[in-house]
Amino acid sequence: MGANTKALKNRIRSVDNTLHLTRAMGLVAASKIRRANETMNGGRQYASAFGSVIDLLTACPACAQSPYMKAAEGERACLIVIAGDRGLAGGYNANVFRTVAEMKADKIVPIGKRACERYKGEFFSSENFNGAQATAMARRLCAEFVAGEFDKLGIVSTKYVSMMTQEPMVTWVLPLERTEEADNVGAVFEPDEESILNTAVPDYVAGVLMRCVRESFASEVAARRMAMDSAGKNAQTMIDELQLQYNRARQGAITQEITEIVAGAGE
Repeated sequence: MGANTKALKNRIRSVDNTLHLTRAMGLVAASKIRRANETMNGGRQYASAFGSVIDLLTACPACAQSPYMKAAEGERACLIVIAGDRGLAGGYNANVFRTVAEMKADKIVPIGKRACERYKGEFFSSENFNGAQATAMARRLCAEFVAGEFDKLGIVSTKYVSMMTQEPMVTWVLPLERTEEADNVGAVFEPDEESILNTAVPDYVAGVLMRCVRESFASEVAARRMAMDSAGKNAQTMIDELQLQYNRARQGAITQEITEIVAGAGE
């Protein structure tokens, strides 16, 4: 009986340590949520505004010959895959990798430690990914696209729906699609529309990339917070059950000791 109570006590201590860890990680995630949401919203607004300008340009007949608007001749795809730097975020990373596995990619450019480890690419932190890195990556990939090294460029990331819901998504960036109608069609571009478009596309791709990275990070933080909350509740439930077993075992041991004492006194 004594060995049983000792084993239960050790299990309670072990689960309690896990509970403290999940609470600490949950608090860290909670502290990052507000900032992550602010940067995500800023990235969305910037990408949306830049996208409106691109829509105006692609609606111009003069831009039809731009190398960025050339219809894909093949199916060779380059995918930028954005995952987390850490685990313990529910199905966040697994959902991204599952989405990639369902696609055919001839080239993968990973962002985030988990993605870089999986796809053996140069390391880029998803949490600390910055504008300079996005610009350099976008310009390199745009040059490769124009050179014909692949036919289309997509970004596999995670859409932030709410604290409770995050969904993997694929954003196709290149080639650009012609916009039939756009607001402010009377806009004038100098020196000419095609030159402006060709110059703007790498910065546009960088803007979309930063939006996806920031939205993915906000999704990761939210997923980790929910996962840690769930793990904490499960750990507390397990502690309560183990404590009940321990109390019963302890009570049984005490009862047995009293019975043995009484029996010994009666002899």
